[in-house]
Amino acid sequence: MSASMVKGWCPGALRPMQSGDGLVVRVRPFGGRLEANQIAGLAELAERHGNGLIDVTSRANLQIRGVSEETHRPLIDGLAQLQLLDPDTDIEARRNILVTPFWTVGDETQALAAELEEALADSALDLPTKFGFAIDDGKSRVLAGDSADVRIERDRGGRLLVRADGARFGHSVARGEAVSTALALAGWFVASGGTKGGRALPAALRGETEPAPVMPASRPGHYPQGALVGVAFGQMLHTTLHQFSGCGHALRMTPWRMVLSEGKREMPNGAGLITEPHDPALRVIACSGAPRCREAHADTRALAAALAPRIALDTKLHVSGCAKGCARSGASAVTLVATSAGFDLVRNGSTRDEPVLRGLNCADIVSDPSILVGGH
Repeated sequence: MSASMVKGWCPGALRPMQSGDGLVVRVRPFGGRLEANQIAGLAELAERHGNGLIDVTSRANLQIRGVSEETHRPLIDGLAQLQLLDPDTDIEARRNILVTPFWTVGDETQALAAELEEALADSALDLPTKFGFAIDDGKSRVLAGDSADVRIERDRGGRLLVRADGARFGHSVARGEAVSTALALAGWFVASGGTKGGRALPAALRGETEPAPVMPASRPGHYPQGALVGVAFGQMLHTTLHQFSGCGHALRMTPWRMVLSEGKREMPNGAGLITEPHDPALRVIACSGAPRCREAHADTRALAAALAPRIALDTKLHVSGCAKGCARSGASAVTLVATSAGFDLVRNGSTRDEPVLRGLNCADIVSDPSILVGGH
């Protein structure tokens, strides 16, 4: 199996990506959930076949880092035994689904996720790179700010709807129509190029139903479904992941670099975990950075850790090792983009937007962080 690097796509398990510390193998939990035995198995696989570092991504996946060409095959065999592997790379690439972590036993969330996964596996859709779905079917929406192109949600009365990302209204559907409508909308995106250029949705997919309200951003703490805990800068040691399995609880993944330990009533402890709702590390998003990523021009996490306690409570900072913006595709109040000449500073934008300042020195930013918000 070839594990050569190809740019412009997200890695998978069957199709890993080369990075500065070896191959990155992305694991996409089915239904956005890992059983306790799968958690323990992943921790063991990361230690045995990788370098022991595990990323929690903005697409609610896990990434095992530091895998070699030689250890990739036994790692894949291990994932297959844990029932965490897709039949082929095409199905793996299509199965890009965010699932609300705040579902309850007996509601329709997990059934919708399983049905959508099965439909995508059987589909011949050639979806664009990073095209995604969200199942956000609670009384309040929690994934509205996260990347997805087609969304299965509810209206204010609790009825299901399917909505194109960015559209104000969704198309009301019966329970049995939700997944087929979501795939039809995805098919229209592929055939037409989406809503860019002012293209209107076809009448059969156009809706007039307003979705449910958006819930405020979730923070670490106790919820009816369990304990929500953050992972500092989206990376943990395999030993920390193994601690979750020791509790005997399943994990629900989120796109917020947090995991929900299902049914747990005590906040877990572990290296790099965030348990306080206002921890400064929650204000900062950072990619792997150098030397872990060979595309990165700087050690992003060292800078992020230094800046986190020094920025305003209401400021969200994104530190990116290059212009690709892997850790966050959307806008942030402050975005720092590492280049060969220093850091470029973007305010209220993303890595793709025009900087207001270029070539900033890392030491100067740390010594005077007011420069980030226009202090000079």
